[in-house]
Amino acid sequence: MEWGVNKSIQINYMQNIFVVIPAYNEEKKIRGVVEGVLRVAPHVVVVDDGSNDETAKSVANMEGVRVLRHIINRGYGAATKTGIAYALSMGADVVVTFDADGQHRPEDVPALLAPIHAGFVDVVLGTRFHKNALKVPFLRKFSLKLAVVFTRIISGLRLTDAHNGLRAFSRKSLEKIDFHKNGMSAASEILDEVARHKLLYQEVPVVISYTPYSVKKGQSTFKKIMLGLDFIGGKITRLYHK
Repeated sequence: MEWGVNKSIQINYMQNIFVVIPAYNEEKKIRGVVEGVLRVAPHVVVVDDGSNDETAKSVANMEGVRVLRHIINRGYGAATKTGIAYALSMGADVVVTFDADGQHRPEDVPALLAPIHAGFVDVVLGTRFHKNALKVPFLRKFSLKLAVVFTRIISGLRLTDAHNGLRAFSRKSLEKIDFHKNGMSAASEILDEVARHKLLYQEVPVVISYTPYSVKKGQSTFKKIMLGLDFIGGKITRLYHK
């Protein structure tokens, strides 16, 4: 089932939604991204992951925005975990993770919230692979499909898009999910936790905008493959020590 925007959901649940945006050297994009997100959610948490530019300063005085800073660059996973922990401490009922480089659309957020607010699932995952999707660059599509295979083998989850940072989590799910990877492989570790705790999940169609900026900021196919191998190695190690 595909979920559309339900305005009553936005109104009834606005106070409990936090959007977490990990950011590293995103001074060119972060303010515009945050302005867009604030149109669909009341609370935004920007985690400046040790940037050496004006990322934090760009959004520091915006109403509804909390800026957290890591002294050093710790990685996507660490920044995401910091943001989620803060959101939960502030009473969040739902937390959405959102990329800082402008490739995600704020207007897709309500569709991620709908299945959780309806009580059908615990986790909603955005997927860029659907009938109305924009064209995905070939090498990126190859690496993403490889990630889907890895996820199916390792975690058992049936997904079409395993590395989409646009995700929504109920508070209940986040109180169970425990991830430790500091880098991008945390995205796979979170899916492993969804499977381990048998959390109900669903994918919804979203649009990923590939611009020269976002493509340049993204990871190479080789790095994505290495991240997958790193995650698999960590999974095997955890199983061995059980």
